[in-house]
Amino acid sequence: MALTRSIVDVIRDQAGAQGFTAVRAVRLEIGALSHVEPAAILFCFDAISRGTIAEGARLEVERPPGRAFCMPCGAPVPLAQRYDPCPLCGGHQMVLVGGEELRVMELEVE
Repeated sequence: MALTRSIVDVIRDQAGAQGFTAVRAVRLEIGALSHVEPAAILFCFDAISRGTIAEGARLEVERPPGRAFCMPCGAPVPLAQRYDPCPLCGGHQMVLVGGEELRVMELEVE
């Protein structure tokens, strides 16, 4: 619930800064390795947004996959889970470069 409340706070702050009066849609990016369950955000959004500028807004969630840079083979590779080995060389010296995102990407407003 705290994450969903933070998302609604971001929307409220942007409404104050940009002067819009209603939100029709919110597009979120929730990375596959972010430890955030999109279903939980979707479930909580209606309750948290009730009585706010975001009430009744449609949520759209993009789920970018995990990505890492493999140090031994020097290649960017997909990563299904943290601490998985490199799918190319089997090495474990990986630097996570994507999939941890949690951000409001776009608002459709009035």
